Amino acid sequence: MIDKPFSVSFQRLAELLNSDLTRGLDENETQRRLKLYGANEIPKDRPKKKWGILLDQLFNPIFYILISAAILAFILGEWLDGTAILIVILISTMIGFFMELQALRSLESLRKIGQPTASVLRNGELCQVKTSKLVPGDLLVLQGGDVVAADARLLFSEDLLVREAALTGESAAISKKTGAIPVNTAFIDQNNMVFRGTVITSGFGKAIIVATGKHTQLGQIQQLAATTKKERTPLEKKLNQFSTWLIWLTLTFIALIIFFGYWQGKDLFLMIETGVALAVAAIPEGLPVVATIALAKGMLRLSKKQVVIKKLEAVQTLGATNIICTDKTGTLTEDKMKVHTLVLEDIVMESVSSQKQDWQALIKKWQALERLLFCSVLCNNAGTFIGNLGNDSIEEALVGFATGIGFDPSQIRRENSKIWELPFDAERKLMVTAHQNKKDCDVYVKGAFEQVITHCNTIIKDNRICTLDNKETWNGKVDEIASQGLRVLAFAHKKTQKRPQKESALQNLTFLGFVGFVDPAREDVKQTIGLYKKAGIKVVMVTGDHPNTAKKIAQEIGLVKENTSTGNVLNGKALDKAQNLHETHSKELLATPIFARVTPKQKLDLISLYQSNNNIVGMIGDGINDVPALKKADIGIAMGIRGTEAAREAADVILKNDKFTAIELGIRQGRVIFYNIRQFVMYLLSCNLSEILSVGAAALANLPAPLLPLQILFLNLITDIFPALALGLGKGEKDIMYQSPKNPKEPIMNRLDWVVTITYGLSISVMVLGIVGYAHFVLDQSPEIINNMAFYTLVLAQLLNVFNMPKRRSSFFRNEVTKNPWVWGAIVLSLLIIFVAYLIKPVALALSMQALSPELLWVVVVFSFGSLFLSQTIKYLVTLFTTKAQSS
Repeated sequence: MIDKPFSVSFQRLAELLNSDLTRGLDENETQRRLKLYGANEIPKDRPKKKWGILLDQLFNPIFYILISAAILAFILGEWLDGTAILIVILISTMIGFFMELQALRSLESLRKIGQPTASVLRNGELCQVKTSKLVPGDLLVLQGGDVVAADARLLFSEDLLVREAALTGESAAISKKTGAIPVNTAFIDQNNMVFRGTVITSGFGKAIIVATGKHTQLGQIQQLAATTKKERTPLEKKLNQFSTWLIWLTLTFIALIIFFGYWQGKDLFLMIETGVALAVAAIPEGLPVVATIALAKGMLRLSKKQVVIKKLEAVQTLGATNIICTDKTGTLTEDKMKVHTLVLEDIVMESVSSQKQDWQALIKKWQALERLLFCSVLCNNAGTFIGNLGNDSIEEALVGFATGIGFDPSQIRRENSKIWELPFDAERKLMVTAHQNKKDCDVYVKGAFEQVITHCNTIIKDNRICTLDNKETWNGKVDEIASQGLRVLAFAHKKTQKRPQKESALQNLTFLGFVGFVDPAREDVKQTIGLYKKAGIKVVMVTGDHPNTAKKIAQEIGLVKENTSTGNVLNGKALDKAQNLHETHSKELLATPIFARVTPKQKLDLISLYQSNNNIVGMIGDGINDVPALKKADIGIAMGIRGTEAAREAADVILKNDKFTAIELGIRQGRVIFYNIRQFVMYLLSCNLSEILSVGAAALANLPAPLLPLQILFLNLITDIFPALALGLGKGEKDIMYQSPKNPKEPIMNRLDWVVTITYGLSISVMVLGIVGYAHFVLDQSPEIINNMAFYTLVLAQLLNVFNMPKRRSSFFRNEVTKNPWVWGAIVLSLLIIFVAYLIKPVALALSMQALSPELLWVVVVFSFGSLFLSQTIKYLVTLFTTKAQSS
């Protein structure tokens, strides 16, 4: 491979590559180079295998606890307990497996087939060669519509325009030339090179390949992505923290129970069995199932909105995101140029594509406007290519604008037949066409202002042709429009009685004015940006485009205020030393909302900078240049339609409809899921804590056992799991998108959540122990009956515990829990399961269930509702005390 091939003449380059510029390489040489350099392919991650997806489901901290509990149960001969826990693991694993497999299949359906062959000159003959067989030194022949198959230095260029958005983020097609350029030129400015993955929009060219496979710019970006470590999701981190804490808490509590029981003279084996029962009680066996189903439900909801989630945990990560980095072109904008400003000598019109005007009246009033519109249609090749690849976006915008104001381009072209054309090229920087109508001939010119104005000596003013004596004024007008981020195209015209000649076509032109173009912001983006701000989410534009263009779009979508200072925009070079910054500079970068002229490496550094400052970062991109950042971000989001295959592979989320607004749905769903996870974790733990306290306290107090090990497992797997699942399917709070994102360091349950959970667990335990003491000392019931009374009390109290879950200041009767139909269904289902279990004799026998008299059942009901009353009383008193403390 040749270093810096853009900086030497192509003749010298051909010598270095030992390639014949007229005949290309011969077959023997291409085979030798193919062995030397390898196939022109970029190594990429293989699609995940089914067994890999299955194994991923088991790398879950809660599963480690469950597997340990199952092993312990089998060791102690508790076969039913161990089998039941294994069934829970199997159910949760299968749900996660099938949901992620469905996402993988959705991704497969989005794959696009790349260009299989390229036109190459070999042995003096033009032939079609598989792109994988290309080698350095091959001569590529390029034309409109081709996807460039390797990095190559141009030898010849005729009106060659290349769209490099996938690689650089630059929205407009780039004009190419063949001369050598300075050795320190950045790759995005190397206009004598064509790069793999870019698209030839128009023109013709020939180039010599200088790099293939992983040595291309695209390959280097892919390699950068391959070495980028993917961060664990916030949910995975928090579950790890939670599980570790839960394991140590459980082991400590069980050890204390066994120690004190043995110290009181109780049988050691009996205390170990009690310890196993407490271990089963402490572990929320239903948590993996409920968490998986809640995530899967969110995944399904989003899939209906054209949002594909590739991994379950990614749903919740969206909700935790507090910074979104997004590309500009095609994400925030329409990726389609539109006419924005018309500037003539007598009139300046802005936002012309979005404002209604009486165009017929304006055309009659201003002769220059009519000539400029005719020029925009006739000096234009839009619509003459098959398909979209050959059409230039600027020319399409001109024809679209003319059509929109009532012109008929087809009729205009029929009435003004084209005589000849001087196509646009990088040296001339303008296009010239000559046309014949019924009366005379016209010459129309469009191109770069600085080129067009040099050929003009007159201008239309007050509908009269006057001498052009204010070129400096026009220079100022162009600079002003360009500083607003618009692309400028100038127009000129002249009439001739005779057939115009190409040699004299550019002499004595009449300047008409210029047009400012913009890739407009999507209409729905501004509202979404506003919503993100209210939700405490910072949106950062990261683009390869020009700073002024980026700033203008940012102002239109409300990312920064109108007439804001240039301090809101930083060049990507500011990120070159992002890892070793002074604190002041680091703060400046963190506060900047717009980064322009950014390279893939700089995007990666920016993501790392945000993450090192405890942010959860989402990255939206569609191009090859976005791949490393998509992989590095906590949540990578790619476009499904216009996104490259590489971007979709690296992302966690794919927007099938390419809509920026669809991300808001994902964030909302992710926040709802985390809120629901916190709710059902509190519910499950408070229920489990009540079981631990009831069994432990009864054992230490020599009271009859309120629960047996199998009864505890039955509660955890049957009656607890359905209300918890119902909480997991809740719609969340209405104002959830008006709340700030959670602190990334905050665990699933904070200190207040633990206090509340312990309070609810204690309330239930007090009533369970109360009914045990009442039945034992007052009613003088047998241990079996006491056990059943305590068991039924615990069942009903835990079902009622679901109504403790709303926030303190929520109404007890009208809140997100009471309005959740799943909750009511879960309560009815759980009661039915208990009733059916009682009717099935083998099950009733295994659970030691016995018939209770109506009087005893009423006692059960009173103590059960007593737990809810006690919890609500404590909650009310705490709320009252807190309100008074805040008011004082």
